[in-house]
Amino acid sequence: MINNPKAARIVAAVVIAMLVITLAASLFGCSPSKSQTAPSTDPVSGLAFVAVADLPKEARDTLELIDKGGPYPYSRDGAVFGNFEKLLPKQDRGYYREYTVKTPGEKDRGARRIVTGKGEERYYTDDHYQSFRRIQADGGTNG
Repeated sequence: MINNPKAARIVAAVVIAMLVITLAASLFGCSPSKSQTAPSTDPVSGLAFVAVADLPKEARDTLELIDKGGPYPYSRDGAVFGNFEKLLPKQDRGYYREYTVKTPGEKDRGARRIVTGKGEERYYTDDHYQSFRRIQADGGTNG
């Protein structure tokens, strides 16, 4: 217990100041560890983002072919993707197109695909439409 009234007032003032600072920091979201990083999931689809650099080489090759407009190695490349699994955002039929990503060792088209939307969005699946990841538009830092 503090017997000196002046010292007691100083201690009380310091404690109150610390409480006010702590409250203000929690209300305004101030945090020394907060960083300005890109979101890890696409806010529209809710799917995780994947950087182009993190895709398999064959997927990056397919993206280059898509950017060039072909020629594509498979007759189904560029066909309408129906989104029957409903894992991508709902759009009218014809909005999405699918492209095969070659799978080394496979004799057929394999399970890997890139699906593109008319809004320039691109999605990657390596398990034949059971799951998707949104490909970041700028190669790694933006959707």
